Amino acid sequence: MTNLATALVTKLKISNDLGDDDLRAIEALPIRRRDLESQQRIVADGDRPTDCCLLFSGFAYRAKTIVDGRRQLLSLHVPGEIPDMQSLHLHVMDHDLVAMSPCVIGLISHDAIKALGRARPVVADAFWRETLVDAAIFREWIANLGGRPANSRLAHLLMEIYRRLEAIGQARNDEFVFPITQADLGDCLGLSAVHVNRVLQELRREGLVEVQRGRFRILQRKKLEAFGGFEDGYLHLKPTS
Repeated sequence: MTNLATALVTKLKISNDLGDDDLRAIEALPIRRRDLESQQRIVADGDRPTDCCLLFSGFAYRAKTIVDGRRQLLSLHVPGEIPDMQSLHLHVMDHDLVAMSPCVIGLISHDAIKALGRARPVVADAFWRETLVDAAIFREWIANLGGRPANSRLAHLLMEIYRRLEAIGQARNDEFVFPITQADLGDCLGLSAVHVNRVLQELRREGLVEVQRGRFRILQRKKLEAFGGFEDGYLHLKPTS
């Protein structure tokens, strides 16, 4: 049986130096598997969860729906991430967590995570660092949404997702699978689905990307980075000392 904690270990090792005892303690976490369909809600705004959600495979997003029913996607999440770690201490969810694609998740009780943190302070530090990286990505998304034109917003987002997938071994040679709809892209970028389609066509005409059925290929990486103003420092993809 697959140990769902392997995805967490892979992700944590990107930005943290963890010893063998720490890694074994993470791998020993009691995790309950759950399989989800695309667009299935994992945790809802207003819920009081007693577990954290580890994304083992697939993609998920956090979203906020305002009074008139419009939705803003707040973040995208890749395997190995725990998007609702804040529920350990903020007991009421203030947004939705949703499966963007078919997903396998692992549910880890708050009590188990807190006990691990008390027993292994280096692991507690790693979890804290992951929440800080998450906040850094939030800040960059705000800058992207408020400060860049539509075509640069999309270029920046595509480069970010590629680098995050590359770091966990799920993208290489400038190609990656990213099964996001144009409607979801629009809700990430503050654009209509029609506008997203026009921007994608523009990136194709510029010879920057190819897209086919959720598979993206970056054709001119340096040019796409420059076009989106993308620098990956905010992702903190190197271990801390």
